[in-house]
Amino acid sequence: MATREQEWEELLRIKTSGRDDSHSDGEHHPYEPTDYCVLERLANSGLIRKKNTLIDYGSGKGRVSIFLAYQTGCHSLGIEYDERLWQKAMLNAKSPAARQRVSFVLADAAAYEIPDEADCCFFFNPFALHTLKRVLGKIFDSLERKPRPLRLFFYYPYEDTEHFLNQHLRLIAEEPIDCRDLFDGDDEKEKILVYQVRSFL
Repeated sequence: MATREQEWEELLRIKTSGRDDSHSDGEHHPYEPTDYCVLERLANSGLIRKKNTLIDYGSGKGRVSIFLAYQTGCHSLGIEYDERLWQKAMLNAKSPAARQRVSFVLADAAAYEIPDEADCCFFFNPFALHTLKRVLGKIFDSLERKPRPLRLFFYYPYEDTEHFLNQHLRLIAEEPIDCRDLFDGDDEKEKILVYQVRSFL
């Protein structure tokens, strides 16, 4: 019987499965796609809608961007520094599921200037904390250019990252999206943290 993973891959006509450690280091984590059941829960939360523009940081082969564009109708932009993964994402973007609502950029997340229409950002097991601080700086810069509501989603962040986010004066924690029931073991880390970003202090 086909697994949920296989069913979604076939429906979306993309190939995003499998872990890839070949370009991971202390700065960049291995490629590991977010489970479809977690993305289903995010899509069903109602927090991302057709009017939204999502930035997927560390987009890998493009699963998050394509799935959320397909399920919610949002526009999605994936940022990836690894050219091999980016090339695979570009192939996946040819899927009808992308509906010309998805694009991918080969770039260093810490240097990337986010477009002023972006109002949602997704991070799965994000980069080292000092890199994340630089990424947040770019997001804050964008809000200074164009103040607007903007929401951040963090799936499986490290403890020090979660502590940093919860203490940050520019971030307002919302109710996390609980994913513990989706996996065995009742792991406290199985949640998507959600934050609203203050335009100004």
